[in-house]
Amino acid sequence: MLSLDLVWDDLPKRSDTKTQLPQAPSLPILSAAQSRTLLDALKQGKERVEVSLDLGISLSQILLLPQGIVLPDGQQLDWEAIRQISAAETVCYRIERNTPQPIRTIGQRSNLTLSLMPTSGAPTLLIGGFPMHRIKEIDPWEDTRRKLKAAGGAYGAVLDTATGLGYTAIQAAKTAQEVLTIEIEAAVIEIARQNPWSRAMFENPNIRLVIGDAFEVIQELPDSHFSLILHDPPTFSLAGELYSSAFYRHCFRVLRQRGRMFHYIGDLQSRMGASLLRSVTRRLLEAGFGRVIRKPQAFGVLALK
Repeated sequence: MLSLDLVWDDLPKRSDTKTQLPQAPSLPILSAAQSRTLLDALKQGKERVEVSLDLGISLSQILLLPQGIVLPDGQQLDWEAIRQISAAETVCYRIERNTPQPIRTIGQRSNLTLSLMPTSGAPTLLIGGFPMHRIKEIDPWEDTRRKLKAAGGAYGAVLDTATGLGYTAIQAAKTAQEVLTIEIEAAVIEIARQNPWSRAMFENPNIRLVIGDAFEVIQELPDSHFSLILHDPPTFSLAGELYSSAFYRHCFRVLRQRGRMFHYIGDLQSRMGASLLRSVTRRLLEAGFGRVIRKPQAFGVLALK
């Protein structure tokens, strides 16, 4: 198998393409759910309560005072700040210098608002008001697990065409030998750097992050290298080229013989999903894939080379 370092070195020597960013310093993070727990504990007259400061990964002891809370790192927040966070359903807050800072920015390419949105489990990425994961009766971590299961698991070299918060790359890297993940929007990676659930993407040496356009980057990747492609593109209206015959032909080219490509589409039972399913299936077959199998539980299809 070709070393991923060679794939990496073959990419264009551009500052916006060959990039691996460090993990941001760990800061306490609160969302509406944790803030409501704190407010409930105050009403109950408690002096301490266990609350997660990393969006559900672990629990920390929080000291409750009449004027506010004291975090384990010594930072303090007054109750008015806690109440404001409790009313914010679509954004998480990092606590920095005793002040809640929304984990939110503006995309450099799209000019859309990007934010880290809390869910019942792992947070999702909100772009222009639309979540980038399934969050109805499922959390983004489980959503990603279903995609990998539908793909038949990850092994060998894996190509993740749309990094987002890195959940796909992180879960694939648990069993794959190497993962190359591509993100077009550097501002998304800035959000991921602040997300505790994304930490492994910056720490796992088997994951390589490229900042660039997947449509351009894939053209420079070697033939027959990847065992699996995980393709979870933005909507067709935002990234139509990632649904094109030209892109699918490059996906076919970089896959090894008997390689697989999982393509997320959306609810296959919906009117829009059914229409997209037909066009995607046709173009995948035209690109050379031998079979395209529906995977309704994962909201996508599996294309086999």
